[in-house]
Order: sequence, then structure tokens, then C-alpha cells
Amino acid sequence: MANDQTSGNQAAWLDSANKQLRVAEAETPKPGADDVIIRNFAVAVNPVDWKIQDSGAFIKQWPMILGCDVAGEIAEVGSDVKAFKKGDRVLAHATSLLSSNAQEGGFQLYTKSSSKTTALIPGDITYAAASVLPLALDTAIVGLCSPAEEGKGLGLPFPSLDPKPSGKTIVVWGGSSSVGALCIQLATAAGAKVVAVSSSANFDFCKRCGATEVCDYKKADTVVEDVVKAVKSAGGEFAGVYDAISIQDQSYKYTLPVLEKLGGGVLSVVLGGPKDPPSSVKVGNVFGINPLTHPVWEKYITQALEQGKLMCLPEPLVVGKGLEAVQKGLDKNKEGVSARKVVIEL
Repeated sequence: MANDQTSGNQAAWLDSANKQLRVAEAETPKPGADDVIIRNFAVAVNPVDWKIQDSGAFIKQWPMILGCDVAGEIAEVGSDVKAFKKGDRVLAHATSLLSSNAQEGGFQLYTKSSSKTTALIPGDITYAAASVLPLALDTAIVGLCSPAEEGKGLGLPFPSLDPKPSGKTIVVWGGSSSVGALCIQLATAAGAKVVAVSSSANFDFCKRCGATEVCDYKKADTVVEDVVKAVKSAGGEFAGVYDAISIQDQSYKYTLPVLEKLGGGVLSVVLGGPKDPPSSVKVGNVFGINPLTHPVWEKYITQALEQGKLMCLPEPLVVGKGLEAVQKGLDKNKEGVSARKVVIEL
């Protein structure tokens, strides 16, 4: 079915855990007062999508429409929406993961989104490129900017178009991941120095995002000391580690020793935290749907994209067109991608 405003809506439905997606009709959403309806032209895939497909986690009612990242054109606006109008090109964070409302899922032709997590796309940026940003950006902001004294995040200021040095240095483990790439960009735009960790193949990518120095996680015997040395060389106040991988054998076995050797601090994690962390480490569990991020959507994203100060990275890896390709996208993401983000064009 073509994605036009006379054809109604279709979605890639998940009927239950461990089932393949089913493409079928869906009700065309109507906006609440502060909502917009987006005619989607590109949707991106995140690991949370296939993890929920496998496990059924978070789903309170079936069937459900997954998908967090959308880019497209405003089809309708709610009565209180002033910042957007019909026809605007936008990116948005779809939040069915939190609301359990299928109309707010991304894997459909039309998505209902809060205007507070929607931003205009400059004319020189494609829908596919813009779709890589929403969930990763919000997840990065929550872990970077939540209060450090409460152990919820690294306590950085919001990103700025004209950042002043904050005097802080952080470590981003998994710098070439989608969340990691946004962490590096946004922490740099908050005036912090970033020591990133990735494979050596992605050193240039991490530096393009703004990393001061990059260490190779594949040097398992020395990576902890390498990171500690890099942080000390960067100078400033060590604010903590953003662990964009958050898996015991892949990252916690290294990020916890890094924190201990640097005197402790906050470990921001995107999955379940480590068991029995040392007393010097505060673990901040990041959930990327949080009103904390709303000012960034309102005041930063569009202008930063226009000025080239926010880049759509990792670059999109378009794996197909149409809702029938969404399952292929989930499968491809599950196989693993490096310094790219899986996208489906609609």
C-alpha cells in the first residue's frame, strides 16, 4: 500500500513474543492537543526492538507496534501545537515502548508523536539520515545530563551551539554504537572532553564525532590502563563512564575497573546494571523516554543540524523499502552492525 494520505494506515504488527512481524492495516491515529501525526518516510531499528520481539518485555497488550525512530512529514497537528504545521519535515521519538499505545509506535505509515520530542529537519538532510537520531539522542542525554549527585547520570550541562569548556572528562564505552556516537557528540557540545572506546577500525569515526582520544577494546589485557592513562592525559575533572554496551563480559568487566582506578564515580548504563558494583561506583540506569530531554528537542536539535554541529551518525544502512522490510531490519540489527544504523525507507 502506498504511503499517501488517502490510503489509510498500515503497520508491522508484533502479535506475541518470538513471532515474526505481520504487516496489516492499522487505525490512522488522531492527535491529542500536544501531539503531531507524522507520515513516516524512514524508520530506524534499535536493539531494543528485536530484544522485545524475542522476549515480549515491556508489552502490556497485544498486538503491538514497535519502533522508536521516525522521520517524515507532518500530516496533522493537535490544537495546542504551535511549533509545527502540516507539511513540515520532522524527526521524532516514537514512544509506544512507554505508553503501550500502538498508535505511538514507529513501524507504521502514520505515527502519533508528542510535539515535545519532535524537531524540524533541515532541507539538506534526508529522512533516512534523520531517522538515526531520536532514541539514541534521548538515551544519550538522559545518561549524560541527569544529576550526578543523585547517581542518575554524569551531570553534564545540556549541549550548546557555543559550548564553553566544562572542565570535565568522561569515558564513552562503545563509541561506535548508535548511542555511543550521540554521547560523544553531545558531551563534546556540552563542553566535556571524551575518551571513547571502540575497535581500532572505528577510531576515525569516534574522532569525527568529537572524541579527544580513542582506545581499542580489543586490547583486553591493556585497555583498562589505556583508558585510565587517556583520561589522566585529557585532564580536568573525571565525571564518569557512559557504558553504551552494558554487558558483563563485553564492558562491565572493564568499565568498573576503570572507575575504581580513577577514584570511582557514576556508571551510566543502558541495560541492567552490573551485579554488586564496588561502593565507589554509582550506577545510573538510563531510560531514554524522559522529560529531561524536551529542552534539547526544542532549542538545540534543528539549529545544531542546520549548523553542522550535530551530525546524523552513525550513517544509515538502508536494508529495504516498505513495512515488509522491517523484519529484515530487525534481523540485520541482531546480527550486529558497526558504525552504521539500520534504516527502512517507506
